Amino acid sequence: MEQALKIGQLAQRASVNLQTIRYYEREGLLPEPPRLSSGYRLYSDSMVRRVRFIKRAQEIGFSLAEIRELLSLRADGRRERNEVRAIAQAKLADIEDKMRTLKAMKAVLNRLTERCSGCGPTSECPILESIDSEEVLR
Repeated sequence: MEQALKIGQLAQRASVNLQTIRYYEREGLLPEPPRLSSGYRLYSDSMVRRVRFIKRAQEIGFSLAEIRELLSLRADGRRERNEVRAIAQAKLADIEDKMRTLKAMKAVLNRLTERCSGCGPTSECPILESIDSEEVLR
């Protein structure tokens, strides 16, 4: 038999804070739970697993929209795995793009910091001058 949980109990069991539960509700990732006459919301024990799923998906980079789609695919066991795989592959491509961008940013910052001795007035700082320049930073 499933146990009914108050929001604090759900948060504790799922290892998140109360604000996370409320946020997931506002974003439509958690269904509206029934309320007691006292106003307390009661969550089913299965919501612990759902909250953990959402949190783990966020931790590996999925957006809330992507998580909504993953939850939909998970709920409909008749759909094909290739749909889930396509979402994961798109996320991988997105991460690879971000990594390329970050590497380029790092290279520029390395070059800029190598030009600056760290001594002297900021009015002659090569880092600030380069950022303020109209030249493309590369």
